Amino acid sequence: MIRCVIIEDEAKSRDTLKGLLNRFCPDVMVVGEGTGVQSGREVIEQQKPDMVFLDIEMPDGSGFRLLEKLDNINFEVVFTTAFEQFAIKAIRYAALDYLLKPIVPAELIAAVDKVKSIKERKTNQRNIEVLLSNINPGALESKKIILSTAEKIHVVELDNIIRCESDNYYTHFYFKDGGHLLISKTLKDVESLLQEGNFIRPYKSHLINIRFIQNFNRDENTISLSDGSKIPVSRRKKEKILEIINHL
Repeated sequence: MIRCVIIEDEAKSRDTLKGLLNRFCPDVMVVGEGTGVQSGREVIEQQKPDMVFLDIEMPDGSGFRLLEKLDNINFEVVFTTAFEQFAIKAIRYAALDYLLKPIVPAELIAAVDKVKSIKERKTNQRNIEVLLSNINPGALESKKIILSTAEKIHVVELDNIIRCESDNYYTHFYFKDGGHLLISKTLKDVESLLQEGNFIRPYKSHLINIRFIQNFNRDENTISLSDGSKIPVSRRKKEKILEIINHL
């Protein structure tokens, strides 16, 4: 049995989520509820749940603020929120789960199933740290992303990624320090995650960080990057690439 806590300021939303859990996730037991940052912190510390459904926007502060107030995060977090692009991007960078309101049963079931499969709680603590770092408007360091390989979970700064290259259902990441990772995500999935950063897809099998462009060869229709690689450019992306280079 998974013990969960719901932190949500709207009573109707709490009742709806409890109803969905009761109907579709019978092995999840709601052991406590909170309506904001302070009450949420108290119920989490009292109940020590396995899982917390956490609203992002609440009257006395955000769900992120609640997490900052906790000394130890030894539970899984699933954010519940109306769509807000910045928050969703930060959550995805940290490889954490979220549910958009109104909550869809299939997505709720998937989130619960993921919690069931997680055995190493320290992983979640690190992901939360990456999330809080990324949403801090005063942070000077580069934004970070969680990348998982078969052996390890890596915390990577976006500014260190030179390029990504498709390998069927996998993606190769290449870094400015010469490092390399192979991730079990398609390049399309990676592009959707990084598209609001400094990344562009000049060719179907390549995604590049524009910060590392050195030149564009008109004759060869290729981009040279700082690691010495040459990336082909598709016809439909050529004008976009030239526009980007002219503004570097």
